[in-house]
Amino acid sequence: MTDETRYTLDEFVDFEEGSELEKIMRKFSSRMQLYSGGIKEVRTKLEILDEEFKSKFSYNPIHNIESRLKSMSSIVQKIKSKGLEVSIDSITENITDIAGIRVICNYIDDIYRVAEMLTAQDDVTVLQMRDYIKNPKPSGYKSLHLIVEVPVFLSTGPVRMPVEIQIRTIAMDFWASLEHKLKYKTNNAVDDDLHERLKKCADEISVIDYEMQDIHTTINSRNKSE
Repeated sequence: MTDETRYTLDEFVDFEEGSELEKIMRKFSSRMQLYSGGIKEVRTKLEILDEEFKSKFSYNPIHNIESRLKSMSSIVQKIKSKGLEVSIDSITENITDIAGIRVICNYIDDIYRVAEMLTAQDDVTVLQMRDYIKNPKPSGYKSLHLIVEVPVFLSTGPVRMPVEIQIRTIAMDFWASLEHKLKYKTNNAVDDDLHERLKKCADEISVIDYEMQDIHTTINSRNKSE
């Protein structure tokens, strides 16, 4: 995931010029401004919360923030994989991860702390929450996934837009990024032996995550008692 939130003409090279699909996606591209605005709204909220936490507790729960807009070709591929019509209404109603933000936290507790602070805001509506930390995927993948709806303020008034947020620790992100690259290199085909090894790595990283959390908590407790 990169910090790319704008589209260029290169986004349309995958579509036959003058085709109905190209016309639909060109019309939909104007809506991408709203998704980009959704990313900016959520990102600003997260940055403010991180700064507030730093001011109160001399500690930043967020390590870094990344964002991205799903590419035109990925949007079409996903809507087709769902067996749905490729139309502006269909995309708007059924694809909720066009705007994406990844929040990398230092510790596991920070993940839930950041999620709680963000979703407590009056103008943030939680549409979906999936906790892959307490309930990891079979591959070993861990992260907290949220889909929230936030207002994007235009000259004509606010428009509420969905944004997918993935919140994970540095260790979780390290594993997920490498696992994704390995699957990409093998065309998503990972044999049982490699799957088990990747799962073992995820389990070992999880142990380290909880140990680092405990060390962090212990140090904080000692500092408060002094």
